Amino acid sequence: MQISFDTTDALLIIDVQVDFCPGGNLPIEDGHEVVKIINPLIHLAQKNGAHIFLSRDFHPRLHPSFKENGGQWPTHCVQDTPGAKFHPELIIPDNLVIVSKGTRFDKDQYSAFDDTGLHVVLKKLNIKRIFIAGLALDVCVKETALDSVTYGFKTFLIKDGTRAVTQESGDKAISLMQQKGIEVI
Repeated sequence: MQISFDTTDALLIIDVQVDFCPGGNLPIEDGHEVVKIINPLIHLAQKNGAHIFLSRDFHPRLHPSFKENGGQWPTHCVQDTPGAKFHPELIIPDNLVIVSKGTRFDKDQYSAFDDTGLHVVLKKLNIKRIFIAGLALDVCVKETALDSVTYGFKTFLIKDGTRAVTQESGDKAISLMQQKGIEVI
């Protein structure tokens, strides 16, 4: 499928942050490679009037997902640290919206929709279709895509614009998303 955007579309870029790229605290193998896929999509979305959203993990220091606090992940994307910054080569237009998640002390938030109000903003903007790319395919990308469908949006996963924690869990995530009606392009 050739991707085309219009004013009722949203490009939702998930967690393309330093800590999820090589050299970060929770690196996804070749995570930085998504930037070369996503940047042209940002240009295309801008050119055609689509809305652009960037989600980010933005954890407080005592976040429950960290191993030291009983969670399953190494400390990552701590608020106001270099690891929480977006990848330095990612284009960040002035008119995009940043969605911070993982900010709660009582739970993790893998989906960009989880307690962020994102679905309310998208409905107000009359968004019909959501195109999703980013990191990691089998965690935050998957959960965001599943919530997108639940909220009634036609949802597309831009497969080349994602990377998984593991190949096996990435394959399972894609299969589940397809079962739920997400179109993989």
